[in-house]
Amino acid sequence: EVQLVESGGGLVQAGGSLRLSCVASGFTFDDYAIGWFRQAPGKEREGVACIIRVDENTTYYADSVKGRFTIASDNAENTVTLQMNSLKPEDTAVYYCAADTVSYGLDPKYDYWGQGTQVTVSS
Repeated sequence: EVQLVESGGGLVQAGGSLRLSCVASGFTFDDYAIGWFRQAPGKEREGVACIIRVDENTTYYADSVKGRFTIASDNAENTVTLQMNSLKPEDTAVYYCAADTVSYGLDPKYDYWGQGTQVTVSS
């Protein structure tokens, strides 16, 4: 069974950093696209960063996080991380990782989702 578990969220001041992790199990990690998404109160879920295929390591980022966030995979550990630097209050959201065999990019059409982890950035 496909399972994704996020961790690493928390409270941080503006300008600080957090690293989120998504540990995957139950599927062939290298064959999947993995994405990070977030949903803030009153807003739709939006794509943050993704790896189109883990084995190819082609990545995409939302304009709002380019230069600040980095997605990376550790294939041996079946883990995808999201390093978040220079955090802003508008980054506050629940962050989710998602996986699918189809490369949806930053479109939240993925079939498999984690439970989410809260990121709160204070002013």
